[in-house]
Amino acid sequence: MTIPETAPDAADRAAFEAAWRQWRAQRDRTLTAPHGFLAVTSLRWLGPAPERFEDAPGAWSSTEHEGVVVELAADEQLTLDGESLVGRHVFGHLPERGGVTAEAGDTLLEIARRGGQDILRPRHPEHPLRTGYTGTPSYAPDPAWVLPGRFVPFDEPRSVTVGAAVPGLEHVYQAPGAVEFDVDGERHRLTAFNGGAPGALLLLFTDATSGVTTYPASRSLALDPPDAAGRVTVDLNRAANLPCAYTDHATCPLPPAGNRLPVAVEAGERLPLERGGAPD
Repeated sequence: MTIPETAPDAADRAAFEAAWRQWRAQRDRTLTAPHGFLAVTSLRWLGPAPERFEDAPGAWSSTEHEGVVVELAADEQLTLDGESLVGRHVFGHLPERGGVTAEAGDTLLEIARRGGQDILRPRHPEHPLRTGYTGTPSYAPDPAWVLPGRFVPFDEPRSVTVGAAVPGLEHVYQAPGAVEFDVDGERHRLTAFNGGAPGALLLLFTDATSGVTTYPASRSLALDPPDAAGRVTVDLNRAANLPCAYTDHATCPLPPAGNRLPVAVEAGERLPLERGGAPD
Protein backbone atom coordinates (compact mmCIF):
# COMPACT_ATOMS: atom_id res chain seq x y z
CA MET A 1 0.00 0.00 0.00
CA THR A 2 1.42 3.37 -1.01
CA ILE A 3 1.44 5.95 1.78
CA PRO A 4 0.08 9.37 0.70
CA GLU A 5 2.72 12.07 0.33
CA THR A 6 0.72 14.38 2.61
CA ALA A 7 0.31 12.68 5.98
CA PRO A 8 -2.19 13.95 8.58
CA ASP A 9 -0.81 16.19 11.30
CA ALA A 10 -0.36 14.84 14.81
CA ALA A 11 -3.74 16.09 16.06
CA ASP A 12 -5.62 14.61 13.11
CA ARG A 13 -3.76 11.32 13.48
CA ALA A 14 -4.56 11.17 17.20
CA ALA A 15 -8.26 11.81 16.54
CA PHE A 16 -8.30 9.19 13.78
CA GLU A 17 -6.71 6.56 16.04
CA ALA A 18 -9.00 7.43 18.95
CA ALA A 19 -12.08 6.99 16.74
CA TRP A 20 -10.76 3.63 15.54
CA ARG A 21 -10.15 2.47 19.13
CA GLN A 22 -13.73 3.43 20.00
CA TRP A 23 -14.94 1.36 17.07
CA ARG A 24 -12.86 -1.63 18.22
CA ALA A 25 -14.13 -1.25 21.80
CA GLN A 26 -17.73 -1.25 20.57
CA ARG A 27 -17.01 -4.35 18.49
CA ASP A 28 -15.71 -6.13 21.61
CA ARG A 29 -18.72 -5.03 23.67
CA THR A 30 -21.05 -6.49 21.06
CA LEU A 31 -19.11 -9.77 20.87
CA THR A 32 -18.88 -10.19 24.63
CA ALA A 33 -22.44 -9.18 25.47
CA PRO A 34 -24.03 -11.79 27.77
CA HIS A 35 -26.09 -13.13 24.88
CA GLY A 36 -23.90 -12.16 21.94
CA PHE A 37 -22.56 -14.60 19.37
CA LEU A 38 -19.76 -15.79 21.66
CA ALA A 39 -22.48 -17.12 23.99
CA VAL A 40 -23.99 -19.43 21.33
CA THR A 41 -23.51 -23.07 22.36
CA SER A 42 -25.07 -24.86 19.38
CA LEU A 43 -26.86 -24.49 16.07
CA ARG A 44 -29.81 -26.88 15.79
CA TRP A 45 -31.56 -27.52 12.48
CA LEU A 46 -35.14 -28.39 13.30
CA GLY A 47 -36.95 -31.26 11.58
CA PRO A 48 -40.47 -32.68 11.68
CA ALA A 49 -39.82 -35.06 14.60
CA PRO A 50 -39.65 -33.49 18.09
CA GLU A 51 -36.07 -33.53 19.37
CA ARG A 52 -34.46 -32.64 22.68
CA PHE A 53 -31.09 -30.92 23.02
CA GLU A 54 -28.77 -30.82 26.00
CA ASP A 55 -28.45 -27.02 26.03
CA ALA A 56 -32.15 -26.09 25.76
CA PRO A 57 -35.39 -27.13 27.48
CA GLY A 58 -38.20 -28.70 25.49
CA ALA A 59 -38.59 -30.94 22.46
CA TRP A 60 -38.35 -28.93 19.25
CA SER A 61 -39.70 -29.51 15.76
CA SER A 62 -40.54 -27.74 12.53
CA THR A 63 -43.38 -28.90 10.32
CA GLU A 64 -44.86 -27.62 7.08
CA HIS A 65 -48.25 -27.18 8.71
CA GLU A 66 -47.38 -25.46 11.99
CA GLY A 67 -43.87 -24.12 11.63
CA VAL A 68 -41.74 -24.20 14.79
CA VAL A 69 -43.20 -26.01 17.80
CA VAL A 70 -41.83 -26.68 21.29
CA GLU A 71 -43.21 -29.27 23.71
CA LEU A 72 -42.24 -28.49 27.31
CA ALA A 73 -42.21 -31.04 30.11
CA ALA A 74 -44.14 -30.40 33.33
CA ASP A 75 -41.04 -28.96 35.02
CA GLU A 76 -40.01 -26.77 32.06
CA GLN A 77 -41.00 -23.22 31.25
CA LEU A 78 -40.05 -20.50 28.78
CA THR A 79 -40.78 -16.78 28.70
CA LEU A 80 -41.67 -14.99 25.48
CA ASP A 81 -42.37 -11.26 25.42
CA GLY A 82 -42.98 -11.35 29.17
CA GLU A 83 -45.48 -14.22 29.04
CA SER A 84 -44.83 -17.69 30.44
CA LEU A 85 -44.97 -20.64 28.06
CA VAL A 86 -45.82 -24.09 29.37
CA GLY A 87 -46.81 -27.32 27.66
CA ARG A 88 -47.01 -27.13 23.87
CA HIS A 89 -46.39 -23.83 22.10
CA VAL A 90 -46.56 -23.09 18.38
CA PHE A 91 -44.20 -20.33 17.26
CA GLY A 92 -45.54 -20.65 13.73
CA HIS A 93 -43.88 -19.91 10.41
CA LEU A 94 -40.95 -17.51 10.69
CA PRO A 95 -39.82 -15.14 7.92
CA GLU A 96 -36.44 -15.64 6.29
CA ARG A 97 -33.71 -13.95 8.39
CA GLY A 98 -36.39 -13.27 11.00
CA GLY A 99 -37.07 -14.90 14.33
CA VAL A 100 -38.05 -14.59 17.97
CA THR A 101 -36.18 -14.95 21.25
CA ALA A 102 -37.43 -16.88 24.26
CA GLU A 103 -35.89 -16.93 27.73
CA ALA A 104 -35.07 -19.90 29.94
CA GLY A 105 -33.53 -18.50 33.11
CA ASP A 106 -30.35 -16.68 32.08
CA THR A 107 -30.33 -18.50 28.74
CA LEU A 108 -31.77 -17.00 25.56
CA LEU A 109 -33.15 -19.25 22.86
CA GLU A 110 -33.00 -17.80 19.36
CA ILE A 111 -35.69 -19.36 17.15
CA ALA A 112 -35.09 -18.24 13.58
CA ARG A 113 -35.14 -19.11 9.89
CA ARG A 114 -31.97 -19.18 7.82
CA GLY A 115 -31.60 -20.35 4.25
CA GLY A 116 -35.14 -21.68 4.19
CA GLN A 117 -34.71 -23.82 7.32
CA ASP A 118 -35.81 -23.28 10.91
CA ILE A 119 -33.11 -23.23 13.58
CA LEU A 120 -32.73 -23.13 17.34
CA ARG A 121 -29.65 -21.37 18.69
CA PRO A 122 -29.22 -21.32 22.50
CA ARG A 123 -27.11 -18.55 24.03
CA HIS A 124 -25.54 -19.21 27.44
CA PRO A 125 -23.62 -16.35 29.11
CA GLU A 126 -21.25 -18.81 30.83
CA HIS A 127 -20.12 -20.37 27.54
CA PRO A 128 -16.27 -20.64 27.62
CA LEU A 129 -15.95 -19.02 24.19
CA ARG A 130 -17.43 -15.86 25.68
CA THR A 131 -15.84 -15.93 29.13
CA GLY A 132 -12.41 -16.75 27.67
CA TYR A 133 -12.43 -14.03 24.99
CA THR A 134 -9.38 -11.76 25.22
CA GLY A 135 -9.75 -9.64 22.09
CA THR A 136 -9.45 -9.73 18.31
CA PRO A 137 -6.05 -9.14 16.69
CA SER A 138 -6.17 -6.18 14.31
CA TYR A 139 -3.86 -4.28 12.03
CA ALA A 140 -2.75 -0.91 13.40
CA PRO A 141 -5.02 1.85 12.08
CA ASP A 142 -3.52 3.59 9.06
CA PRO A 143 -5.05 6.65 7.30
CA ALA A 144 -3.67 5.30 4.01
CA TRP A 145 -6.50 2.76 4.05
CA VAL A 146 -9.21 5.46 4.20
CA LEU A 147 -10.16 5.64 0.54
CA PRO A 148 -12.61 7.81 -1.42
CA GLY A 149 -15.19 5.72 -3.18
CA ARG A 150 -18.21 6.06 -5.45
CA PHE A 151 -21.54 4.29 -5.27
CA VAL A 152 -22.79 3.18 -8.69
CA PRO A 153 -26.48 2.21 -8.43
CA PHE A 154 -27.90 -0.56 -10.58
CA ASP A 155 -30.84 0.30 -12.84
CA GLU A 156 -32.90 -1.84 -10.46
CA PRO A 157 -31.86 -3.50 -7.16
CA ARG A 158 -30.77 -7.08 -7.76
CA SER A 159 -31.48 -10.20 -5.75
CA VAL A 160 -28.08 -11.84 -5.28
CA THR A 161 -27.71 -15.42 -4.08
CA VAL A 162 -24.57 -16.15 -2.06
CA GLY A 163 -23.22 -19.13 -0.20
CA ALA A 164 -22.91 -19.41 3.55
CA ALA A 165 -20.45 -20.50 6.21
CA VAL A 166 -22.62 -23.61 6.58
CA PRO A 167 -22.05 -25.90 3.57
CA GLY A 168 -25.09 -26.26 1.34
CA LEU A 169 -26.85 -23.19 2.73
CA GLU A 170 -27.63 -20.16 0.58
CA HIS A 171 -28.73 -16.60 1.33
CA VAL A 172 -30.45 -14.09 -0.93
CA TYR A 173 -29.68 -10.39 -0.39
CA GLN A 174 -30.74 -7.22 -2.16
CA ALA A 175 -27.90 -5.38 -3.90
CA PRO A 176 -28.74 -1.76 -4.80
CA GLY A 177 -25.47 -1.21 -6.67
CA ALA A 178 -21.70 -1.40 -6.51
CA VAL A 179 -18.93 0.59 -4.85
CA GLU A 180 -15.82 1.62 -6.78
CA PHE A 181 -12.52 2.75 -5.26
CA ASP A 182 -8.83 2.82 -6.17
CA VAL A 183 -5.91 1.12 -4.43
CA ASP A 184 -2.44 2.09 -5.69
CA GLY A 185 -3.92 3.43 -8.90
CA GLU A 186 -6.01 0.34 -9.68
CA ARG A 187 -9.80 0.59 -9.81
CA HIS A 188 -11.80 -2.03 -7.87
CA ARG A 189 -15.54 -2.62 -7.91
CA LEU A 190 -17.49 -4.55 -5.25
CA THR A 191 -21.17 -5.46 -5.21
CA ALA A 192 -22.84 -3.74 -2.25
CA PHE A 193 -25.78 -4.98 -0.18
CA ASN A 194 -28.22 -2.90 1.81
CA GLY A 195 -26.78 -1.96 5.20
CA GLY A 196 -28.30 -1.81 8.64
CA ALA A 197 -29.75 1.70 8.29
CA PRO A 198 -31.71 3.39 5.49
CA GLY A 199 -29.34 4.16 2.62
CA ALA A 200 -26.37 2.48 4.30
CA LEU A 201 -24.33 -0.13 2.45
CA LEU A 202 -22.55 -3.36 3.34
CA LEU A 203 -19.58 -4.87 1.53
CA LEU A 204 -18.59 -8.52 1.92
CA PHE A 205 -15.17 -9.29 0.48
CA THR A 206 -12.02 -11.34 0.55
CA ASP A 207 -8.53 -10.20 -0.41
CA ALA A 208 -4.95 -11.45 -0.64
CA THR A 209 -4.70 -11.68 3.18
CA SER A 210 -7.72 -14.02 3.42
CA GLY A 211 -6.64 -17.36 4.82
CA VAL A 212 -3.20 -15.96 5.64
CA THR A 213 -3.59 -13.26 8.29
CA THR A 214 -7.35 -12.72 8.07
CA TYR A 215 -10.35 -15.04 8.23
CA PRO A 216 -10.57 -16.92 4.91
CA ALA A 217 -14.33 -16.87 4.30
CA SER A 218 -15.10 -13.17 4.39
CA ARG A 219 -14.76 -9.81 6.06
CA SER A 220 -17.41 -7.11 6.10
CA LEU A 221 -17.31 -3.34 5.79
CA ALA A 222 -20.21 -1.07 6.71
CA LEU A 223 -20.50 2.18 4.74
CA ASP A 224 -22.52 5.28 5.52
CA PRO A 225 -25.12 6.29 2.92
CA PRO A 226 -23.65 7.91 -0.21
CA ASP A 227 -23.95 11.68 -0.52
CA ALA A 228 -25.96 13.35 -3.30
CA ALA A 229 -23.07 12.82 -5.73
CA GLY A 230 -22.71 9.14 -4.82
CA ARG A 231 -19.50 9.64 -2.84
CA VAL A 232 -18.69 7.24 0.01
CA THR A 233 -15.76 6.75 2.33
CA VAL A 234 -14.22 3.27 2.21
CA ASP A 235 -12.37 2.97 5.52
CA LEU A 236 -10.77 -0.47 5.32
CA ASN A 237 -9.39 -0.02 8.83
CA ARG A 238 -12.90 -1.02 9.87
CA ALA A 239 -13.00 -4.26 7.91
CA ALA A 240 -14.65 -6.57 10.42
CA ASN A 241 -14.99 -10.28 11.06
CA LEU A 242 -18.41 -11.87 10.80
CA PRO A 243 -19.60 -14.16 13.64
CA CYS A 244 -18.49 -17.25 11.67
CA ALA A 245 -14.91 -16.13 12.22
CA TYR A 246 -15.36 -17.05 15.91
CA THR A 247 -17.89 -19.88 15.99
CA ASP A 248 -19.13 -22.72 13.81
CA HIS A 249 -22.67 -21.95 15.04
CA ALA A 250 -23.13 -19.03 12.63
CA THR A 251 -24.72 -19.03 9.18
CA CYS A 252 -22.85 -16.00 7.83
CA PRO A 253 -23.10 -15.15 4.13
CA LEU A 254 -20.09 -15.45 1.85
CA PRO A 255 -19.11 -12.63 -0.53
CA PRO A 256 -20.84 -12.51 -3.91
CA ALA A 257 -18.94 -13.55 -7.00
CA GLY A 258 -16.42 -10.89 -7.97
CA ASN A 259 -15.97 -9.46 -4.48
CA ARG A 260 -12.36 -10.63 -4.14
CA LEU A 261 -9.71 -7.93 -4.06
CA PRO A 262 -6.39 -8.98 -5.59
CA VAL A 263 -4.50 -6.72 -3.18
CA ALA A 264 -3.51 -7.47 0.41
CA VAL A 265 -5.77 -5.37 2.61
CA GLU A 266 -3.52 -5.18 5.66
CA ALA A 267 -6.13 -3.25 7.60
CA GLY A 268 -8.98 -4.05 9.93
CA GLU A 269 -9.57 -7.18 11.97
CA ARG A 270 -7.30 -10.18 11.57
CA LEU A 271 -7.78 -13.90 12.15
CA PRO A 272 -9.26 -14.38 15.65
CA LEU A 273 -7.21 -16.15 18.31
CA GLU A 274 -10.05 -18.68 18.51
CA ARG A 275 -9.16 -19.73 14.94
CA GLY A 276 -5.42 -19.83 15.46
CA GLY A 277 -4.63 -16.20 14.78
CA ALA A 278 -1.54 -14.50 16.14
CA PRO A 279 -1.94 -11.90 18.91
CA ASP A 280 -1.11 -8.25 18.27
